[in-house]
Amino acid sequence: MSMALKQVFNKDRTFRPKRKFEPGTQRFELHKKAQASLNAGLDLKQAVQLPHGEDLNDWVAVHVVDFFNRINLIYGTISDSCTDQTCPVMSGGPRYEYRWQDEHKYKKPTALPAPKYMSLLMDWIEVQINNEHIFPTNIGTPFPKTFMQVAKKILSRLFRVFVHVYIHHFDRVSHMGAEAHVNTCYKHFFYFVTEFNLIDQKELEPLSQWFILLAVTVEAVPGAQVSPQVLLLTSAALCLLTECKEMTSRMCH
Repeated sequence: MSMALKQVFNKDRTFRPKRKFEPGTQRFELHKKAQASLNAGLDLKQAVQLPHGEDLNDWVAVHVVDFFNRINLIYGTISDSCTDQTCPVMSGGPRYEYRWQDEHKYKKPTALPAPKYMSLLMDWIEVQINNEHIFPTNIGTPFPKTFMQVAKKILSRLFRVFVHVYIHHFDRVSHMGAEAHVNTCYKHFFYFVTEFNLIDQKELEPLSQWFILLAVTVEAVPGAQVSPQVLLLTSAALCLLTECKEMTSRMCH
């Protein structure tokens, strides 16, 4: 592993403390099962499928926490280049702007610098996943009827971190040699949310459009000086887009 890539997994760069599962709990066992599937090299489309006999709410809860930890880490690696000056608005390119709203200070959608938006987002998610009434950890304690609604909101907002990192900071990710890790994490996230229909298709549009634009730009300028990382991302993106369309088509029938 290169020194640059080691920095990506440096816990000191994590944007927020990592949430862990308590050993001996059902959630911990599910987490181990999910990690074992990934470590065994199982196809990601198969790895996200609900194991036989397991509860969907538990499976979603495990992945929500896992994605929070991983996306938290990804943003932590580029947070030093995401400032109020470089990113005065939380956006995903010129066409998409994300405004923050909560039940406390920002009761109306409010435009904020990306770092402030990210800080509020991670704080808000931490509150949700540490709330025993929403993410119960005791065996036998039922999930609330609103659990899936909360999980969907968390995942939709986490997806916006991917959008911002890819469109505004992928050069930093590539410089650190972490593009393969980010791409795999995104692909895992995408397969999971589409497997269980956890994100509205409109939320996925910014990255789909960016991947297409990137591919068209590369093909339209023969001989252009394009980094191997960008070419790799373009190839991976086109494959992912094809798979996305196939999965979306199956979801609609």
